[in-house]
Amino acid sequence: MSSDVVLTAADYARAEQMLAPYRARRVPTVTPQWLGDGERFWYVAGTRHVLVDPPRGERSELFDHERVAAALSRETGQAVEGEALPVVAVEVDEDGVRFSALGQRWRWADGALSRLDEAPLLPGEILSPDGRRVAFARDGDVWVRTRDGSEEVALTDDAEPGLAYGAANAPMAMGTLLRSLGLGPLFHATWSPDSTRLLVHRLDERGLPEQVLVESVPPGGGRPVEHRLPYPMPDDEAHPTMTWHVLDVAARTRVDGQDPPEPAVHGTAFVYAWWSPDGRDVHYLRQSRDARTLRLRHMDPATGATTTLLTETGATRVDATPQLGEPTMTHVLATGEVLWWSQRDGWGHLWLHDGDEATQVTRGSWQVRAVLRVDEERRQVWFLAGGLGGAEGDPYVRQIARIGLDGTGFVRLTDDELDHDTLAPPRGRHLVDRASSPAVPPRARVLDGDGTGLLELEAPGTDALRAEGWTPPERFRATAADGRTPIFGLLWRPHGFDPQRRYPVIDHVYPGPQNHRALPAFDSPHQGEPEALAALGFAVVAIDGRGTAGRSKAFHDHSYGDLGNAGALDDHVAAIRELGRRHAWLDTDRVGITGHSAGGFAAARGVLAHPDFYRVAVAVAGNHDDTHGLQMWAEHYHGDADRSSLSTPALAANLQGKLLLVHGELDETVLVSQTHRLVDALITADKDVDVLIVPGGDHAILHRRHVVFRRTWDHFVRHLHGQEPPAYRVAPLPLG
Repeated sequence: MSSDVVLTAADYARAEQMLAPYRARRVPTVTPQWLGDGERFWYVAGTRHVLVDPPRGERSELFDHERVAAALSRETGQAVEGEALPVVAVEVDEDGVRFSALGQRWRWADGALSRLDEAPLLPGEILSPDGRRVAFARDGDVWVRTRDGSEEVALTDDAEPGLAYGAANAPMAMGTLLRSLGLGPLFHATWSPDSTRLLVHRLDERGLPEQVLVESVPPGGGRPVEHRLPYPMPDDEAHPTMTWHVLDVAARTRVDGQDPPEPAVHGTAFVYAWWSPDGRDVHYLRQSRDARTLRLRHMDPATGATTTLLTETGATRVDATPQLGEPTMTHVLATGEVLWWSQRDGWGHLWLHDGDEATQVTRGSWQVRAVLRVDEERRQVWFLAGGLGGAEGDPYVRQIARIGLDGTGFVRLTDDELDHDTLAPPRGRHLVDRASSPAVPPRARVLDGDGTGLLELEAPGTDALRAEGWTPPERFRATAADGRTPIFGLLWRPHGFDPQRRYPVIDHVYPGPQNHRALPAFDSPHQGEPEALAALGFAVVAIDGRGTAGRSKAFHDHSYGDLGNAGALDDHVAAIRELGRRHAWLDTDRVGITGHSAGGFAAARGVLAHPDFYRVAVAVAGNHDDTHGLQMWAEHYHGDADRSSLSTPALAANLQGKLLLVHGELDETVLVSQTHRLVDALITADKDVDVLIVPGGDHAILHRRHVVFRRTWDHFVRHLHGQEPPAYRVAPLPLG
């Protein structure tokens, strides 16, 4: 393989600037931080901190940056500029603005700066709504301290190894990463609205099969260190369970939910629990181990008594949201009615349940993607809808709409070609709308309940990215391998694009199935780093094949029982070939594939299951044999079908191209043994493979991801461009 693209160190430097941390600095996104009143918010725009008051229609500086800079300079003796304030961990309350700067905690109030004797909130610490207390975990028990540190009390004292309050499942708890950052374990709990009680789950992983990970090069030196974690696998009888509890801070009492322990095979189970606005009720979603039954449960926080309000069952997985882990769309109204999201008619729609009666609120060949606001007095619901453009439109484009709870009065509040990633405050009638496309950065504004713009917030441009050689990706529609289903994706042209040249193609893959990735939005999540590969002279695609989330139930269920097809890799092959027929500059005889985690599985699967199409692959942290992976993936997303199709090592003899396997040795989510199993099969088949095992690496290989990027680029440059990579070293990436 050869190419007329000749790469230099300067090209690698431009690719480095396309990596996510550097792109984010060039095109900032508004991320609202809501204040206690549930209406006002603040956000960071470049180097400025902005306060927004929607009811008053006002936008102003959160604080006077120049005066704060001058005050910091006087107090510390260090020169500080208003346009480069070293301000982090910002918190806002009725007494002013608190922040960390230059190794100290400060308060800015009434035009004066004062030192504070407090520590900033750490990951896993949860501030009460009134801002006075912080909940956290210590050795598996729940503790609460006052914000000023004057009092610290334990609310539980019965934790033990494998039995912890607020804990995440060990394979999903990011223990390796948190240890490397000097942080404690994750902690999940929810304060009552009046800040007097905590709703917390207790996770039981006692007696589960263990996995041993070996840290070959511990930071302090010396012999290798072992790390043990509970890691049950598909079809193991043993599985983690969880129970619900309410802790009273002042009385230091605990009320136990009366439900028996429920399966907790994935760490998102505790996401779907919430207090009623008045704090009198607790509701949560309970999913069966096989995910085919979903129940809405009510718990009395005073007694622990529980009842089932609603049950839905299905022949396949019953999802609670369009994508795993998204905010719940279930609302229990003051009348006792339940607004419920369901795919029972083949699409994701809202239903209103009143006892045994159910009214379909929304309907059509499109999907409700998020509930933004429920107005019980006006009997209306505001929501994001995906696919309102009909059969010829893009099913992933989200628009804002409103409808009556009786299913009448449907109104589209936005009707454009942009994708609306809209956020609602905890209370109130205003929305923060972030509208974008693959070419248009998020234009943020405040809308009222009728969709009318009240305040323009930010409208960043792309000049800084274009100066580095970036061009926006093309949103495309192609036909799946079945010859009839439309599928969608993104296509990045190489930097310095010349239509007279022929460019190799890289499929940047993530097959879900719990989400979709090639969004019709700017800098969509899960897409990885295709911009960097485009800077190195590759055409790059990201495709959502059948079996991924975000569309109809049938589209998603294409992978159920066929998880080994990695989100329909045959659809990827069909789409890339179709693009090759459209664009003569795409060289579909030189196609590579790369991805991380499930994308790593798909990358290795691609080069082995489609060896005549994918010539080169880089598979990072791939779950190459889900019969030995997390329980949830096989049990929820594959069902009872034959598990043998989940094993990529069984295809090892098919290898014809060039494969690089990368894995962190301390990956607790996808065990490094997954890669070792594939390597073993390749050796047995007498196939050559390149392998990089990263000492100390977690699932994201966060501290050494710069090395993973460089090795990935080198592999594709060497085997798709047909040239030796230039001598270039990518710098460690900023973690923030």
